[in-house]
Amino acid sequence: SAEPGRECPGCVANGIDEQAAHAIYDEMLSFASYAFNKAHAAAYAVVAYQTAYLKCHYPHEFMAALLTSVLDQTAKVIEYTAECRRMGIQVLPPDINASELGFSVQGKDIRFGLLALKNAGRSLIDAALRERAAHGQYRGLYDFCYRMHGSDFNRRAVESMIKAGAFDSVEAKRHAMLKALEGILKSIEVDLRRNVQGQLDLFGQLPDESKIMQQDYQLPECEEFPYEVLLQQEKEISGLYLSGHPLDQYHALAAALDKTDMVSLSGEQAHTLDGQKVTLLCTVVKHKVIQTRSGTSMAFVTAEDLTGTAELLVFSGTLQASGDLLHDNSVVVVKGHVSYKEDEGAKVIAEKILSADRCDPATVYSATEDSVQKMWLRLSSMHSTEFEEVKNILGIFQGDTPVFFYFLDSKEKRRAPKAFWCTPTQRLCSELERIVGKENLVLC
Repeated sequence: SAEPGRECPGCVANGIDEQAAHAIYDEMLSFASYAFNKAHAAAYAVVAYQTAYLKCHYPHEFMAALLTSVLDQTAKVIEYTAECRRMGIQVLPPDINASELGFSVQGKDIRFGLLALKNAGRSLIDAALRERAAHGQYRGLYDFCYRMHGSDFNRRAVESMIKAGAFDSVEAKRHAMLKALEGILKSIEVDLRRNVQGQLDLFGQLPDESKIMQQDYQLPECEEFPYEVLLQQEKEISGLYLSGHPLDQYHALAAALDKTDMVSLSGEQAHTLDGQKVTLLCTVVKHKVIQTRSGTSMAFVTAEDLTGTAELLVFSGTLQASGDLLHDNSVVVVKGHVSYKEDEGAKVIAEKILSADRCDPATVYSATEDSVQKMWLRLSSMHSTEFEEVKNILGIFQGDTPVFFYFLDSKEKRRAPKAFWCTPTQRLCSELERIVGKENLVLC
């Protein structure tokens, strides 16, 4: 600070435009009047303490309530279910005999709420829950349709519930249920019309048609949908993959990549990633190809991983090289950089797109892109003592040179996380050669 009686040189004297200096100061002044208001800060502190207390001591109830509060915001539901996974809480798929209106706690798990399913209106769900509470659980698809007939009931709603897996606990196959649904509804219509016309049994009593028909009715024999189709249907109806995720089979690839989680692209710190290079392992939710004014093509892609969603921009060159990989539910590795705008948030400009099924982690990062030099280490196994020694040494000599491992037992190539990138000094190389042998260390 300036001495008493002396003025600071000021922005203009330091080469800053006077108009820009006033604009910056006015913005700071305006922000300070809001951000540092004591009453405002105190209120936020109380809410922060209360929510932290609930999340710590009642994690299941807190997360169920949080998920219910964002039922119509798919991106938030994905983010919060990822947080549940991190906390060791499983989010179970919807179940016609177990789910409630919103997300609910069941033992040590959270059950998906029926209100989050598309085409299943609130009045139908309310009626289904009241019927279940009054007369017991549903014994099957036919039983549900019979008991719910006339209660704001429609075929589209039931199809949505089948695709989301809500009847998996009472019926064997979703494909069979969808094939049988039309016949079930016609049968119920005929039976109810016959009853209305007064056709009673010999004793003048109306038989329990639900029990008779449910006992006699059998779903048709057919093959179940392929796993990827089941997941796609779940995504279509709920906005989420409920019984699994297309990325579940790529854990090894995820471990080998120095990837960015998509939740970081939508968080409060997303602006700090502007301009940074990122690598994503994600599944394509939807994409749209358009013609630009210059006559070239580009694509807008919505993608997601286990933590959140993000928008990718794929320009002409990358689209021509890899456009065939961009289809619904495809799993890809995307290398690019972040573009952040305050009014639009963070987007990823894709520079390279690879199929996850044919992706060698070592090929994702070329020498011209990341470094003029790489270090390769050949090791017997990921579980060997020499591997642990190597990691300890690399942690001491941290630097910017990417490190790659080749494991002889599994024939796998793995790119080390950035925490193990190194500065390949003579001392480091001699230490590594002592551990793995000179022939198993290569700088290229």
